[in-house]
Amino acid sequence: MDSSVVLLNQLKNAEPFFLLAGPNVIESEDHILRMAHHIKTITTKLGLPLVFKSSFDKANRTSSKSFRGPGMTEGLKILEKVKVAYDIPIVTDVHETIQCEPVGRVADIIQIPAFLCRQTDLLVAAAKTGRIINIKKGQFCAPSVMENSAEKIRLAGNPNVMVCERGTMFGYNDLIVDPRNLEWMREANCPVVADVTHSLQQPAGRKLDGGGVASGGLRELIPCIARTAVAVGVDGIFMEVHDNPLNALVDGPTQWPLRHLEELLEELIAIARVSKGKLHFNIDLTPYSD
Repeated sequence: MDSSVVLLNQLKNAEPFFLLAGPNVIESEDHILRMAHHIKTITTKLGLPLVFKSSFDKANRTSSKSFRGPGMTEGLKILEKVKVAYDIPIVTDVHETIQCEPVGRVADIIQIPAFLCRQTDLLVAAAKTGRIINIKKGQFCAPSVMENSAEKIRLAGNPNVMVCERGTMFGYNDLIVDPRNLEWMREANCPVVADVTHSLQQPAGRKLDGGGVASGGLRELIPCIARTAVAVGVDGIFMEVHDNPLNALVDGPTQWPLRHLEELLEELIAIARVSKGKLHFNIDLTPYSD
């Protein structure tokens, strides 16, 4: 059986959920290898399937001065080292069609950024790699849009797709998470993932000392959103994790501290195991009688 099909089936059948986690961006080879070691140790202990996440290039930055990463060539070499050293699948994102083929040679899951979730050429190019495609719902999109985006992957000949909620714009510098989306996105007929870190960004909401703005975030609410998501019954949790969030080179305000990862995951597992969120609630509307 194709490796993508095998992995997708493993993720679909994960109980109580699977985890996509890692630092937002590759800061250095040493840092990525160290983070992968710690995160895998935790998820193995807890029995959670892990897909390690990090980006080689953060193309969509608020400021041109922001750190972007090592670039595709060097970044993929580092991610391949993680994959081999720790025997874990990899997820990373693409921004251009020309990136899909080389990324697909390393990554097990190709992620489509939220702002690009309707870009047909990018979706088709990613689909043609045969890898699992994780499509993040645009902050500007209704959940129903994900049905169309997932269908573009399938029509390109790839049935291996999942969709990811990452918040909805609420005014200029804030996002909200509508738990109904986690239910409605199931209409895409594929695994549903909740990004519990990017969902708490405050885009361009932080003024910089030297002028300009950067994205802020509400890290303290990550447990709140994560608890909600597992109670609703999502298939997977996406979470960016860092061992030193205050000094992270990208998106520090919404990266979860590594020191608290195991504690939070233990709580989420406990909630998910008592919730019936993955089961359909059959509502009986026949008249009630004593």
